Amino acid sequence: MNQAYNLENVARAAKIKLMIFDVDGVLTDGSLHYGPDGEVMKTFNVHDGLGIKLLQEAGILTAIISARRSPQVTARAKDLGIEFVHQGGHDKLTPFNDLLAKTGLGADEVGFIGDDVVDLTILKRVGFAVGVPNGRADVLSRVHHVTEAHGGRGAVREVCEFVLRATGNYDKVMAQFLV
Repeated sequence: MNQAYNLENVARAAKIKLMIFDVDGVLTDGSLHYGPDGEVMKTFNVHDGLGIKLLQEAGILTAIISARRSPQVTARAKDLGIEFVHQGGHDKLTPFNDLLAKTGLGADEVGFIGDDVVDLTILKRVGFAVGVPNGRADVLSRVHHVTEAHGGRGAVREVCEFVLRATGNYDKVMAQFLV
């Protein structure tokens, strides 16, 4: 069965008021490119970025929780208008709980897309847990939905559009482009 038509996942996504994104392996393909001076470079997908902006236009909050600390992530989050960004440390549960307290949302109103075992503490708690096909098997066996696109290759845009459709906001945010 194509997951896009899984009614249980549509019902889960329809409740989403906050979507949280992991970075390496989700917003990027997981590659780290080291320059001659040791600097790390990351590549982000522009389609994923527009998907995040469309969620925001629909009134859905967005956040990043990443185990790695990177100035590129800070810059990308600023570019996209993502206010809540937590970087550094494998403990992702503490910033997740802080975010719930800050927003007043319940875990069932939150979606998270991750790819590796450090993401499981959040994935096991959210209302809509999403993985990417290039994610670890331990993750993919525990999520509600797996995207068709790989991390860094449109997976974020795919899940954003899934949530927009489930919440009934897709046509509204797309109308500006389809006139």
